[in-house]
Amino acid sequence: MKPPTRIALQSAVLRQQFQSSPIAAAATTTTLPLLIITTHQRQQRNIHTTPPAPATVSPIHGTGPPPEPPVPAVDSATSRIERRRKQAELLERAQEIRRQSSPSSSSSSSSLTAAGRKARDANLLRKRFWKEVHVREVDGAYEVHLDARPLRRPDSKHVVRLPRSKPLLAAALAAEWDALVSAQQATRQHLIPLTSLVCRALDIADEDAAAAGAGVSSSPSSPSSSSIREGLANMLLRYLDTDSLLCWAPPAREEEEGRGDTLRDRQKRAAEEVVGYLTRRVWPGVQIEPVLDGESIVPRRHAEVTRQVVRGWIAGLSAWELAGLERGVLAGKGLLGAVRLLVEWSEGPVGVGAKEQERERGPGEKRFGVEEAARLASIEVDWQTGRWGEVEDTHDVEKEDLRRQLGSVVLLVTGTGAGRK
Repeated sequence: MKPPTRIALQSAVLRQQFQSSPIAAAATTTTLPLLIITTHQRQQRNIHTTPPAPATVSPIHGTGPPPEPPVPAVDSATSRIERRRKQAELLERAQEIRRQSSPSSSSSSSSLTAAGRKARDANLLRKRFWKEVHVREVDGAYEVHLDARPLRRPDSKHVVRLPRSKPLLAAALAAEWDALVSAQQATRQHLIPLTSLVCRALDIADEDAAAAGAGVSSSPSSPSSSSIREGLANMLLRYLDTDSLLCWAPPAREEEEGRGDTLRDRQKRAAEEVVGYLTRRVWPGVQIEPVLDGESIVPRRHAEVTRQVVRGWIAGLSAWELAGLERGVLAGKGLLGAVRLLVEWSEGPVGVGAKEQERERGPGEKRFGVEEAARLASIEVDWQTGRWGEVEDTHDVEKEDLRRQLGSVVLLVTGTGAGRK
């Protein structure tokens, strides 16, 4: 038998004291175990009073030098530029080795080292070789001269000659070259857009002259007609079947009615105005209908009679008018707006004439110009940005670029009226 523990002895003493007290008579049999348990818990709390030992933290001893500071990641654009620069240097070295190994290389070029030739070429392209740009009249035509050198076309090396009826075009062409700061910029077409447009018109004129000298018909239906005119006629007719001015939005739904002009209303009003003018003054009797209306997603093809009339009208344009029409169609993504701008400003036979335009315009009505043509080409974009806002460096840049291209069309086809018959 085990000896009684200290807790057991204390419990017995408390039991005896409780039984001898006057409270024991009124207490029930269940009070004593509860009191004993409470006292037992109190004794347990009093017994376990040992304080906890604190943890011992070992010190950390670092070894070696401190770490290097973080280095930012290399920009991807910078790495691409550096890689392309190295590739260009390797290509130049390969070309130089090929020239040195060629037996036809001259002694003067071989006397220069590769570094010397590279520095010479870089200096020639870095600075412009002309100081002033002049417009001069030579043999009944305008020429743009870089100091004493006439401006030449890049392919045929022929001198760029403009008719005497286009002094504004000659002045704009000279201003374009005067704005260049290096000869290298002259090799980039986006920096000389007006020069590219003028050369396009001169190329068409050269092919027309060659076809006329050979006795070939200039009609686009002829199989031996000019390749440039034939390609342009086919391209422009494709734009007629998908003209942005004739592609209308679906009708407004019931919940959208009563909220002002819808996109369809604006498109329909602009198309009716332009089509009415063209069918009255340019293509009388021709029926032009919307190619995309309602819920359809496939544009309709115009009638063959309409296509033949438009093709014949395009065939009768001069080289300057045809090049201007091409630029206007590509800029505005439609044929009707470009034709409207062309007949308003052309000095050729297809032009309406300033006096006739003044008689047709009502009081306070403006002449159809670059702003009006740009609004026709961007009806949907203007409607969307009016509701949702513009994207910076996107919509504003596209808006100015559209007006720049349409302005070059006006400069190309307009003149003093000497070309009108």
